[in-house]
Amino acid sequence: MAEAKTKENDASVEDFINSLENEKQREQSFELLDLFKKISGSEARMWGDSIIGFGHYTYKYASGREGDWMRGGFSPRKGKFSIYIMTGFDNYGEILKGLGKFKTGKSCLYINKLEDIHRDKLEELVKGSFLGMAEKYPE
Repeated sequence: MAEAKTKENDASVEDFINSLENEKQREQSFELLDLFKKISGSEARMWGDSIIGFGHYTYKYASGREGDWMRGGFSPRKGKFSIYIMTGFDNYGEILKGLGKFKTGKSCLYINKLEDIHRDKLEELVKGSFLGMAEKYPE
């Protein structure tokens, strides 16, 4: 069975953020770092080379395959942020209506910059996801 390529590691989150070329993205990454620390109660950890994750859980598929993953986090990508909402978006219709300009994947919220969204709605979304993960995967 193939091993997961993206794993939690000991790389420095602050060094990673400080290495970002775009100054505004660096500033906003530190803002997201503070938001996720406050909500999760966890320290930030690097997952792979470019994902900043908080907390972790072990999942198990019906096939028996298991793995570890973060409970939530974000990644500053070229020209945008990927914000990991691990519970998905099915229960957040009202929050998403007021969030602003974004796109979604299965469990990723894609935003270009924090000015494009309402930060209070982002905070609600992240809180809801961490609470949902705690219910589904108690520590």
